[in-house]
Amino acid sequence: MVTVNASDKGPFLVLQPNRSMSWQGTMKVLGALLAVSTVIVAGMVWIGAWVVLPFAGLEWLAVAAGLIVTAWRCQQQEVLWFEEDRIRLEQGVYRRQRHWEGPRRYTRLVISPPTHPLGPPQLALAYRDDQQAFAGFLNPGDVALLISECQRRGMLIDRRAGNQ
Repeated sequence: MVTVNASDKGPFLVLQPNRSMSWQGTMKVLGALLAVSTVIVAGMVWIGAWVVLPFAGLEWLAVAAGLIVTAWRCQQQEVLWFEEDRIRLEQGVYRRQRHWEGPRRYTRLVISPPTHPLGPPQLALAYRDDQQAFAGFLNPGDVALLISECQRRGMLIDRRAGNQ
């Protein structure tokens, strides 16, 4: 998802993966799965099939780990600032963990071919030999919107082989 905003420092774009469920929703689903699993396992233990107990626990832990990791990755966020004299990129989950910046006049958006035929192109900000990949979680429509917003703000575009 690409959101266009403005501040006193200049316009900025907030990039986030599409989220179908909040953290609270994920916890509710996990709770419901645990409740259903507990009822089923209790019935199995009641009839003497206690051997299913550890497998049900392992199954629930695997599902919980997958949902939690997915929910955590969906909290990823990148902010692309278009300040008067520089372009700044901040990346992180829940807080800024990485920071990149370059002069606005010479920083370019590098568009490389997708790694999969149905995937979006890969994007990176570049200044001289320094390159920072970003927006890897966006879908093709959001990538197209991001590229058009960068062009609208006068950013140099560098299309690599394979992109027309």
